[in-house]
Amino acid sequence: MVSLGLLLLMLATPAVAEHPGFTQPAAGPLATITPPAPQSGTQPGNQPTVRSTGQTVYVAVYSHIYFGDRLAPFLLTATVMVRNTDPHQSILVEAADYFDTDGRKVRTLLEQPTRLPPLASLRFVIPESDTAGGAGASVLVRWSAGRPANPPLIESVMVGTRNQQGVSFTSRGQVLDLSHAPPAP
Repeated sequence: MVSLGLLLLMLATPAVAEHPGFTQPAAGPLATITPPAPQSGTQPGNQPTVRSTGQTVYVAVYSHIYFGDRLAPFLLTATVMVRNTDPHQSILVEAADYFDTDGRKVRTLLEQPTRLPPLASLRFVIPESDTAGGAGASVLVRWSAGRPANPPLIESVMVGTRNQQGVSFTSRGQVLDLSHAPPAP
């Protein structure tokens, strides 16, 4: 015996198929939807890659986080990574400065500008024992390139262990200054 729901589905199908906006699904019992292939020069999520000749990037860095009702600090080691995402061009990391929760400069992380070859990375480590930055610390990274390049991926990774507890998380950089951006077409 045919159920009422199945009967209604069979009756409704021809009307849907005749609708002007309807596209017939692929043949076979299980049709698949294939998203369009990303175009060259795009990032995940189909966001276009905006090439630049330099930027200043803010990266959140946590020297500790708080836990429990007594707001006990959980100390963390922070690693800030600057990854040149351009497969064909070097970039110059001009500066990397460490700031505390109140926005005061704690120290310079990069003593002299450093050239990053294509797809190379540069790291800065803030050890667990260094609590000068506080829970709201940050790093400002300034980079440049001789001609428009893919912007680097700049992020921090925080890791900590205490007794049998482990914590790890990341924070992605936020562009603050586009003064080196190419003019709009």
